[in-house]
Order: sequence, then C-alpha cells, then structure tokens
Amino acid sequence: MCDSTLFFGGNIITMEGDCPESVLVEDGVVRRTGRSCGQKGARPFDLKGATLLPAFIDSHSHITALAQTLGLAPLEKARCFGDIAAALRSFAQENPSVSWISGFGYDHNFLKEKAHPTRQVLDKAVGDRPCVIAHASGHMGVANTAALRILGITQSTPDPDGGRIGREPDGQPSGYLEETAFTSASIPRPGLEEQFRLMEKAQQVYLRYGITTVQDGYTRKPEWQLLKAMADSGRLTVDTVCYPDCSELFDLPDYCAAYAGGYHNRLRIGGYKIFLDGSPQGRTAWMSQPYLGAEKEYYGYPIYDDDQVTAFMEQALQTGRQLLAHCNGDAAAQQMIDAYARALQTTGKPGVRPVMIHAQLVRPDQLQRMAQLGMMASFFVAHTYYWGDIHLQNFGPQRAMRISPAKTALRAGVRFTLHQDSPVLPPDMLNTVWCAVNRVTRQGAALSQEECLTPYEALRAVTLDAAYQYGEEERKGSIRPGKLADFVVLDQNPLQTDPQAIKDIQVLCTIKEGRILYEKA
Repeated sequence: MCDSTLFFGGNIITMEGDCPESVLVEDGVVRRTGRSCGQKGARPFDLKGATLLPAFIDSHSHITALAQTLGLAPLEKARCFGDIAAALRSFAQENPSVSWISGFGYDHNFLKEKAHPTRQVLDKAVGDRPCVIAHASGHMGVANTAALRILGITQSTPDPDGGRIGREPDGQPSGYLEETAFTSASIPRPGLEEQFRLMEKAQQVYLRYGITTVQDGYTRKPEWQLLKAMADSGRLTVDTVCYPDCSELFDLPDYCAAYAGGYHNRLRIGGYKIFLDGSPQGRTAWMSQPYLGAEKEYYGYPIYDDDQVTAFMEQALQTGRQLLAHCNGDAAAQQMIDAYARALQTTGKPGVRPVMIHAQLVRPDQLQRMAQLGMMASFFVAHTYYWGDIHLQNFGPQRAMRISPAKTALRAGVRFTLHQDSPVLPPDMLNTVWCAVNRVTRQGAALSQEECLTPYEALRAVTLDAAYQYGEEERKGSIRPGKLADFVVLDQNPLQTDPQAIKDIQVLCTIKEGRILYEKA
C-alpha cells in the first residue's frame, strides 16, 4: 500500500508555467497535479493559503565549513578589534578544554580600524593558547603568535604560490595570512562525534531555509572522510553533492565509485573544484584593470598559471567530470574561458556543464563566449547588498554597478544559478532572490537596475536551473509528475509580494521526498 499525501488549499508554483489547485504525492514522488487530483486514503495537507514551491537547491556553498563554524567564536558582529578580542576571550573562558581557539566571520571592511587585526590583538585576548580567526570571505585570516609557531611560519618562511604572509617592518609575520597561506594552514579538528553533531546542526540550518539539496564546494581529504562517515552511518538527511579540490583529489572518484555514479546514502561526488583567484572585498580577486586606492597599480593575482589551469580542464574533460571554477575578477574569468576552450580543442571531449562560481565581475563579452562554450555561471548576487558599497570603493562606479550581471547573462543565453556561499552568508535563498530582484546596497545605492531579475527569474535560478546545474533537472527543481516531492512551503507568495518584502517571507515547512524535515514552530 502506497504512502500518499494531497497538497491543496493555497498557491502552488510548479516552476513549469502552471499553477494547479492540488498536488498528489505517492511514495515520495509527485504523481499528479491538477484541479482535483485526490486519491482515496491520501493524507490531506491543507496549505491554508500558504504557497508551495519546489524546494530550494543550493548551487554553491560549503556544508562542512558551515558545520565547522557552528563550533567557533562568532565574529560577524564585530565592529572593532576590541569586539574581536572580547568574543575570543569569552569563547576561551567558556571552552577551557579546547586546545585551539578559533573564530569566524570578521570583515575588516566593517571594522573601525579598516584593517585586519594583528597577532598581538589575538595574543592579548587568549594569551599563549593557539588562536586562528577567519575572515567572512574564508580567503584570509589571522593567527596569533602561538599558532604561527605551531604552524612553522617564521620570518624566513616564503610566501606560498597563490598566497601571502603579512609582515611587520622587520619581516616578522604579523599574523595575517592570505589565500593559500591561510587555506593551507593545518588546524586541528574536533573529534568525529563532535563533527557529526555540528554536521547535523548544519543540515538543519539548510532545511530551515527550505533547501533539500546542498553542496560541499571544496572537499579535501578531511571533508571527504567526514562526509563519507556521515553517509555510511545514515546521518545525511539532505542530498549532498561534493566537489573535491582538483589539485589534491583528481583520483577520488576512481576509488569511490559508489559515490561518483550517483547518490549513495544521500552523498555523491559531482565533479571537481578549482580556485582561480580570491575575494573582491578582500582585494585578492584577479582583475584586468587595477583596484582603486592602491599606492601602485594592483590587480590582485591568480592562483595557478595558464598551463596548470588548462591541465585541470583537460583532466576533467577526459574523465567526464563537471568542473566548478571559483572566479571573481574578470582576469580570472578570462583564464577559465581560455583554458576551457583549449581543453575542449585538445581533448575533443564534450563538456559537462562547467560552472563559473561567483562570476562577480564577468564582462558582457565574456558572457557571450561562455554561452558559445556551454558554460554556466553561479552568481553570488548577495554581494550587491552586503559588499556593494565596498565594491564601489574598490572598483569605481563603472565596474561596481554591474557586479553579478545576471540579466546580461540571461540575454546572452548563459544559464545561471544564484547562491549564498555559506558560511560566508547564511543559506537564505529568499535573501538572494531579494538581492537579485532589487540590487541595492547596505547604504541604499541602487546598482545597475538593468541587471535586476524578475522574482520568477530569480526563483528559477534557485530551483529548476540549480537542478540543471547538477544534471538533476529530470528529478528536481520543479513540481511535475515523476519528480521527487521536494517542496518548500512559504507564508507568502513571492510572485505577488512587494519585491522589497521578499526577504521577509518565512519558510513554514521543508519537505524531502514527501517527508516533513523542518516545520516552523
């Protein structure tokens, strides 16, 4: 006997162009939609005027990193060095058995000092206990004196390729670590059971925002071991797609075939991830024109040279794997486009929906070329609000006004998605829809209103087009017979709400394959 539920009594947005009065779900799959598609014995689910949509799909974030931050000192509200020190001191006192003190979420752009803190600031907060804090972007951070000593970073340590170690006037490390100097730092992790606990909390965060498919967008060996352990123990409740770091784990799918071919206990390997540059608000994104306000011309910098990137692209094509490339600056975007075009020519292999992640400053001419190559973009469009004012300072109006050019991408024929890059921001898809529709900064500046999406276009980018990015459009992303019953229930209809109020819409319920996994109290 099948398990069936009938959804009715509210607005139903299928993302298929129709608005049926009801949806019948059987055994976790949509069976019928229409005016009256009930079945004897089906459980009634009265929407009571709420709105039913396909569940949101996270097209780029880092679930393992989000989980890790849930066990760190929160620094996102810090507005000066003193706030950072106070938060770390409080965390250290509350966690006397923790060997390393770690914090996440400060942003130097919003600190009174307009600078990154130094090792001495952290030393005063936690003394001789090793301490590392991460910038909100995840691309840089600061270590105290004890942590630098344990990490082996001294006056004689050279800058790594694709990164930089901050220096004091005498050459001693200041504590500031940028890009690969920070991301390659080996910080001890908590025990496996504590990691499980944090991962379960992280899954609930995504479910609270109506998301049932999530990404781990930079999977190294420790992250893979955690995800596999979660899957093997049956603790994954959301579908999780991971992308191994291609510089380390190109052979990962070869010895994890169960996860490379499709979902296994809700985990699968989607392809590979590569970083081509850094952060625009951190001034490490690689640009073709210089940043404003530097003492000498400064363009940011790449992570890899052209030959290395081409080799990564060729390897992905040869193995038939999707490749996600982090590109914020237009120079990084050009490197990806050129390397992918060369790899297509040399391998003769078809592409697998390559994705330019973030694509903050991609140019119109580059979007035209991306369309020709079948390349997708995943825009971190929330930059318009959260860092739009900073980008105006860093790049000037001409470049900053058109960051995350989603409408230009649409006109050029580039299929795109929208994301929040959690833990940089919470995985709030309604917030990203609001940002894409309104394009206003924290200080109220309107950024290129020609790039504004309609609410429907923005919703499509976090549902059906996000499913397409994963190659799962036949199973997810819309409500139609044969697709999974992955739904989100909202208290208001985003297509009928004042565009300025979209961010205030509440998720009432998140449903995965017919089962309620989150319900607002």
